[in-house]
Amino acid sequence: MLLLARLLSAERGRLLFRSQPVQDAGELAYRRKIGLVLQDPLLLDMTVFDNVAAGLRYRKTPRAHIAPRVDAWLERLGVAHLRNRPARSLSGGEAQRTSLARAFALQPELLLLDEPFSALDAPTRLRLLEDFQALLTSTRQTTVFVTHDLDEALLLGQRVAVLLGGQIRQVGTPEEVFNTPADPDVAHFVGIETVIAGRVVSNREGQVIVEAGSAQLEAVGELATGRNVLLCLRPEDITLWPRDGSPLSSARNRLSGRIQRLLPQGPLVRVVVDCGFPLVALITRASARDMELEEGQPVTAAFKASAVHLIAR
Repeated sequence: MLLLARLLSAERGRLLFRSQPVQDAGELAYRRKIGLVLQDPLLLDMTVFDNVAAGLRYRKTPRAHIAPRVDAWLERLGVAHLRNRPARSLSGGEAQRTSLARAFALQPELLLLDEPFSALDAPTRLRLLEDFQALLTSTRQTTVFVTHDLDEALLLGQRVAVLLGGQIRQVGTPEEVFNTPADPDVAHFVGIETVIAGRVVSNREGQVIVEAGSAQLEAVGELATGRNVLLCLRPEDITLWPRDGSPLSSARNRLSGRIQRLLPQGPLVRVVVDCGFPLVALITRASARDMELEEGQPVTAAFKASAVHLIAR
């Protein structure tokens, strides 16, 4: 992000803005077209109003235009009542809302945000995320948003790029990246916890049979017979039942296994099942309680063929 903001120089490569190298267009001209919000709001030791107005004053905005624009963005970010409050007296959420108002008030062509909500407590972060998503929808502001949080990427992103080891590994819509990862590293990064090595033994009109250990699993795809693959499953796509209580279901894949671990995770429980290979399911606490699940218990795991994503090896 600091490279995009031209606060650091790249060791190699070029930065293009509107298909033109930034160096050719001029550093100052480029910086006047961007707004930047960091994890630390970096507010000046002055009032909320003066912080939001600071960028406009630096850019020589006519004085008569500053107050109306600042007040409008303070209102939209929900901090108008803090207009005359010293910035150093703000809470973390209030400070970040002020920082966002300062960036939006500049009316940038490009808004850059580097993990702006990661330091906030959960309730404050959720409210700010919802308000920010609404702002992006209403303003259609072009934004580059850096985050390690998958929920933020799914909520805010129209186009997602996964950057691992300094390289872009996959670019696409959130649905494409999260449901059809390009490789095992991306799969792990986007929360796919079950990755099983197997081999395609049959493919009839897009209905693929994969042999994985002693199991034969159905998937949807176009991979040729004999191809080695990795079978990927998201934990929320796996359904569990006690071994003696499996109801009728449209799921084409059913595996018998035994619970290895139960890991509480807020309102959910992560269940690791040994089916000859580890299978990870995510269920509600209420479901775990109703089924009286416990470690060592035999269970049936089921999932649909359409829930399986295959990566060719």
